[in-house]
Amino acid sequence: MNPRLQQLQPYPFQRLRALFAGVTANPDFSPINLSIGEPKHATPSIIQDALKQHLDGLASYPTTQGSEALRTAIQQWLVRRYAIPALNIDQEILPVNGSREALFAFAQAVINQDDTDTPIVISPNPFYQIYEGAALLAGAQPYYLNTTPASDHLMDLDSVPEAIWQRTQLIYVCTPGNPSGKVMPLSQWQQLFSLSDRYDFVIAADECYSEIYFDEQQPPLGALQAAHQLGRDWRNLVMFSSLSKRSNVPGMRSGFVAGDAAVLQKFLQYRTYHGCAMSPSIQSASIAAWNDETHVQLNRDLYRTKFAQVTPILQQVLDVEMPDAAFYLWAKSDIADTELALRFYRDLNVTVLPGSFLARDAHASNPGAGFIRMALVASVDECLEAAHRIQRYLSR
Repeated sequence: MNPRLQQLQPYPFQRLRALFAGVTANPDFSPINLSIGEPKHATPSIIQDALKQHLDGLASYPTTQGSEALRTAIQQWLVRRYAIPALNIDQEILPVNGSREALFAFAQAVINQDDTDTPIVISPNPFYQIYEGAALLAGAQPYYLNTTPASDHLMDLDSVPEAIWQRTQLIYVCTPGNPSGKVMPLSQWQQLFSLSDRYDFVIAADECYSEIYFDEQQPPLGALQAAHQLGRDWRNLVMFSSLSKRSNVPGMRSGFVAGDAAVLQKFLQYRTYHGCAMSPSIQSASIAAWNDETHVQLNRDLYRTKFAQVTPILQQVLDVEMPDAAFYLWAKSDIADTELALRFYRDLNVTVLPGSFLARDAHASNPGAGFIRMALVASVDECLEAAHRIQRYLSR
C-alpha cells in the first residue's frame, strides 16, 4: 500500500465520534446537528425537473471535458456574477464532480516531485482537510498559515519565510473562509499574485461558499474578479466552485474549475486518466442550476434570517460575530472546545464541531483551539432552538 496513506489524519467527524463514544445525549431534547456543513434546505424543483427530464443521458458515456452547453452556462454565470470577460469554454473552464474531488485531484496534477527539495503546499489553518490530504498524497509537505483574530482570520503572507516560498508549488486559499467566513480583500489578492509571479506557484482558490452572503449589494470578491480588477490575466490561477451550497444539491456532486488555460490543459489530461467525467444527466441539471438565480436568492434569504435571529442570542454567552459570508458561526469560549462540544452533546443534544479538530498545531499553537464551529444548515426553528438551549445553559 502507498506508505503516504499513513500520514493522513482522521477526519474531524471521525474524531467527533470518538469524542462522543460512550456518551448518551440528553433524551429530554430532540437532536440538533450543527456540526457538518451539509445544506439542509430543499433542492429546487427546477433542478429536480431537469434531472428527471434528462435521464436518457445515463445511456451515454460522458466526456471528461463536459458538454459545450454546460461550459457555456458556467461561462455566462461567471460573466454575470463577477463582471469579468468571457472565459474560453474550451480552454479555461472544466466541469468537475464537486469542488472536493477537484481540490484533491488538482494537487496530484500540479505537484512536481522531481524537484530536489520536497515541494511545499501552503494552506490556511484551520482548513478544509482535503487540502492537507491532497498535499501529502502528492508527495508534498503542508505548510500551515494560522488564521486567527489577530490576523483578522486572514493568512499572514508576510510571515512566510523566503525558504518556504522558494519551495512552494501550490497554495490553497478559501474565500469565503471555512470556518471563519472571512472574505479575502483585493489588497491581499494583489500581494498573493505578486508572490505567485515571483516564485511561480499555482493558486487554488476554493470558492464553494461564494453564493451565501448577507448583503445583496456586496457579493464576495472572487479570485478571477480580483485578477481582472488588478489588470492581471489568469496565469497560475484556478478557482473552484460548486453547486452544493449554492443550490442545495450536495448529493449531485457538480462544480467547475476555471482559470489558467495552460494549467487546466494538464488538469484535463490528468482527469481523463482519473476517470471522473460528470454524468450527462447531472450536466443537464447543472445547466438549469447555473442559469437560474431566483432559487439562490431565496436560499440566501433563509440563511440571512437564521443568522439575524441566532447570532444575537449566542452573543449573550459566546464571543461570536456575524461572518462576512458562508453558513458558519465561529464562536470562541473560555471553556476548552472539546469539553464544550461534549457538554452541548451530553446535556443539550446539540452537536457542534470543536475548532481544534479543524486545525493543526503550527507555529506553537493550534489556532482552532477554544473555538467551536456551528453550521446553521438546519431549519430556522431548529437553529433558534439550539441557540436558546446554549444561551440558557451557559447563562447558568
